[in-house]
Amino acid sequence: MISRKLMMVERIMYVDSKTPVNCVFTVKIDGEISEENFKIALHKIQQKHFLLRSSIDSKSEKYPFFIEEKEIAPIPIRIVERKTDEDWLSESENEWYRIFEDEKKPLAQLVWVKGSAISEILWVMPHCICDGTTGVTLMHELLSLLDDPSIELNSYQAFNSVDDFLPVDFNLKKNKRKARFYLMMAKLFFLIQGKSKNRNLGKNYAIHRKLDAVVSKKIAEKCKANSISVHALLCSAFMQAFKEIQGNQSKGKVISPVDVRHFIPEIKQDHIFAFAPTVELSLKKGNNDLIDHAKHIKKDLVEKIKKTQARELLWMGENMHPVVERMISMLKSSKGGHDITLSNMGKIDIPSDYKNFKVETIFSPTIAFPWLNSNTLVTTTYNQEMDFTLMSNENFLPKEEAVKIKNKAIELLTS
Repeated sequence: MISRKLMMVERIMYVDSKTPVNCVFTVKIDGEISEENFKIALHKIQQKHFLLRSSIDSKSEKYPFFIEEKEIAPIPIRIVERKTDEDWLSESENEWYRIFEDEKKPLAQLVWVKGSAISEILWVMPHCICDGTTGVTLMHELLSLLDDPSIELNSYQAFNSVDDFLPVDFNLKKNKRKARFYLMMAKLFFLIQGKSKNRNLGKNYAIHRKLDAVVSKKIAEKCKANSISVHALLCSAFMQAFKEIQGNQSKGKVISPVDVRHFIPEIKQDHIFAFAPTVELSLKKGNNDLIDHAKHIKKDLVEKIKKTQARELLWMGENMHPVVERMISMLKSSKGGHDITLSNMGKIDIPSDYKNFKVETIFSPTIAFPWLNSNTLVTTTYNQEMDFTLMSNENFLPKEEAVKIKNKAIELLTS
């Protein structure tokens, strides 16, 4: 039986046994699927991925750990009758608050918003076991198996600890000293900070917008013509939008997660994994030109990615377990120094035509963070259409204001 301690980064996304932080990945399909095929597909997917046969034990030891359950239940499917095109979004919001606490049930749930021809399928998982790439992988595997249940999936060896990812030339003695110093500084920092009573008391929400292929193509052409990436333009447009709507209250900074698989190739594209290193990007001082900002951001991002030592970050994090609860408490009470966390997943590599159905579209994932600053934007591109989900909390960023920011950013992207 496999068991391993949650990494520090997983613990932050786990929060605790009573706080749900779920990612919801949604696909819209046209065609008929049998419930039996769902069961076969989910069984095969569960057999492939260790974390889908695990529960989280937060009581037996000092820190929570994943434990493989021999008698685990199959991944459950909740079937809902499809009434409108927006049902997927309200079901997605309902699933934000699902708590995965039953040790005999897996850390995943499927929701099938079932219509006569059109359906939406939602994968729901706690963020402590998945990132964006995980969501795409599981959706890809599910669709392939729904279409052809005879496909076989190959399982893989789960890693035991972050030590598995350490570089050959890692100086353990030197880094242990460094880790002790960082932990001491962190404890000192939290001691000085004191505890804040600030909390997000409002309602979480998600705003969705899909751009058609013509508009999306114009954005891509604009980037190509100016030698900038779509990601840099997105960062630039949304920070600029915050600045125009919020004035001096805006921070001119964005936090951007990067797929860990860029840095640690042993974590394969089809492995379930939750950690994404982040980089902070900011607007160029004393400048209002969108393209100039984007060029500055692109250069900054490339440099910061080059400097990212993901293996060391994971290892260093493991020495920070004593202060994780204080980190979580700070995230719940601090406004942070950024406007938004912006995750651009880029082009989604999932076929649109299957033998028995067609993928109409894929929606950008949704999530509701319990942090005080829960401003999050996730963007994807599928079938040449750019898709946006903007999420926050009424208490921190009123929905009305978020709509203005989103509209302004899209205006800047497309003008």
